[in-house]
Amino acid sequence: MPGSEPHTTPRLAALAVVAHQGRLLLVQRAKDPDALKWGFPGGHVELGETVHAAAARELMEETGVIAMPRRTLLNLDIITHDAAGAVAFHFLLVAVQCDYVEGTPTPADDALAAKWIAFDDVSAERLPLSANVARVMREALKPADI
Repeated sequence: MPGSEPHTTPRLAALAVVAHQGRLLLVQRAKDPDALKWGFPGGHVELGETVHAAAARELMEETGVIAMPRRTLLNLDIITHDAAGAVAFHFLLVAVQCDYVEGTPTPADDALAAKWIAFDDVSAERLPLSANVARVMREALKPADI
C-alpha cells in the first residue's frame, strides 16, 4: 500500500484476493496503515493501469506469486482519522479475485511475511487481520454470477 504520509485526496488501491486449495494468500504488513496485521497483498493503482493489472503487479511485487485477475469482488472505503479528528488515510480499495498460477509466497516490498492461511483460520480470526478480510474472503468463495 502507498506510504504513510497523511492524505489530502482519496487514493485508489487494488487488493489481490487469491484462494488456492482451501487457503487464502495473506501478507503481514510492515507499515501503517495496519502495520503487523494480516491482509491481502495490494497497493496503489498507477496512472493508466487497470485495477486488475495493479492487483496482479502488487501481488507479484509483495509475494512473488503469479496469478490471473478474474473478477472485481467489491470496493471498500477505508478512512482513518488522527487524534485531532482529521483524515489521516483515505483509500478506496478494489478487491480483485485472482486465480493462482504459480509461485511460493515470499515476503518482499512492504510485507513482513507472506503465507497461505486456511479459510477456517481467517473466518475465526486466529491472526490479527485487517478490517474486512473475512468479509472479502466470503465474497471470493461465492460462485460468480453468470
